[in-house]
Amino acid sequence: MSSPAPPAAPKARRPSWSLLAVILLAGVLLVHHGVSRADGPPQPDPGAAKLGTTTPPADPLPAAVPVRVRIPQIGVDAPLTRVGRDKEGWLEAPPPEDADLAGWFTGAVSPGERGTAVIDGHVDNADGPAVFYGLGSLKKGQHIEIDRADGRTAVFEIHGIDVVDKTDFPDRRVYGGTGLPELRVITCGGSYSKRTGYTGNVVLYGLLTAVHDRS
Repeated sequence: MSSPAPPAAPKARRPSWSLLAVILLAGVLLVHHGVSRADGPPQPDPGAAKLGTTTPPADPLPAAVPVRVRIPQIGVDAPLTRVGRDKEGWLEAPPPEDADLAGWFTGAVSPGERGTAVIDGHVDNADGPAVFYGLGSLKKGQHIEIDRADGRTAVFEIHGIDVVDKTDFPDRRVYGGTGLPELRVITCGGSYSKRTGYTGNVVLYGLLTAVHDRS
């Protein structure tokens, strides 16, 4: 995944969410270091960009490490690894050589907590499609399941999905909190060229609407 050059990143330890919100709104946290192909993954339906759902949110959960992400509609059942920010302030992506791996950004909340959790992953790598290749084909009302280390599964209903331009990344829309337990899933998207890579990011917006106990 690739994104435009960011502003200088603050030199700090893992930020709190309040500090992270400032960083996000400054346009620092964009997905970087992608490996791309020219044949093109599916792109979101323009009608899915408008945010909104009539499903009531579930009560927020306490913090717990997420261990797996499942999206049945596109065949995703992948382990999660921890990712942070690199030395330039970019959102790290999982190692591109492992196509079946997604990343949880540890500088934000865990999925299910009050706030905006962030999951990312590659759309493809040098060998072909990767974990989030089909992300752009998802529809509003479908669900993402995040297994957590506390034995619970946080279920997020998709209430928006779009592709955003990396040169005009809408930080507030993507990362801004609503006071509810939310999820963002990010991969590369838009048009592609060998010189510049993908022009955008596919961003999925999810709201916690159910919690299942796996025990």
